[in-house]
Amino acid sequence: GAVAAWCNTARGGDAEAEGAALSTGVQQIYSTSGAFAALKDQGSVVAWGDPERGGDIKGVQEHLATGVQHIFTAFAAFAAVASSGSIVTWGDPGKGGDSRSVRNELATGVRQICSTEEAFAALKEDGSVVTWGCAQLGGDSSEVRDQLVGGVTCLCASSGAFAAMTEDGCIVTWGHPDMGND
Repeated sequence: GAVAAWCNTARGGDAEAEGAALSTGVQQIYSTSGAFAALKDQGSVVAWGDPERGGDIKGVQEHLATGVQHIFTAFAAFAAVASSGSIVTWGDPGKGGDSRSVRNELATGVRQICSTEEAFAALKEDGSVVTWGCAQLGGDSSEVRDQLVGGVTCLCASSGAFAAMTEDGCIVTWGHPDMGND
């Protein structure tokens, strides 16, 4: 498929600069609050829109050239899952676009990703959970870390908190107390 964009140019309404890359092979389109990312048939990614909201992939482009299987979004950041199970992030660093602090933990084995407005949580194949992004909206899971080191079976998110279910049926929450963390 091909992509056509229109409307507010500062928020992704103009994809003319990426025109050739978006003229064929687009499989899926994802969005933040001001940018778009297209996943192409060879597993490459093309992004456009507000650079502060994920419209600029220059810093991670070599990791998005092939092998991307899925893209997840938050308010101003993207997280791409490669075929190896590794994660590549971009967008607003304080809102999930910078996962360098947990890079080693995200290098392989990611099974699922959820996002709040400004944070991401990754469920790994070993049942552990890795978080990054805005601490108040779930990017900091340190208070429940001992409950997330293994045995987690699924993740869910509200706009500002995460919930994880463990093998024994317990629910573990973290994030903003008014948005689901009680």
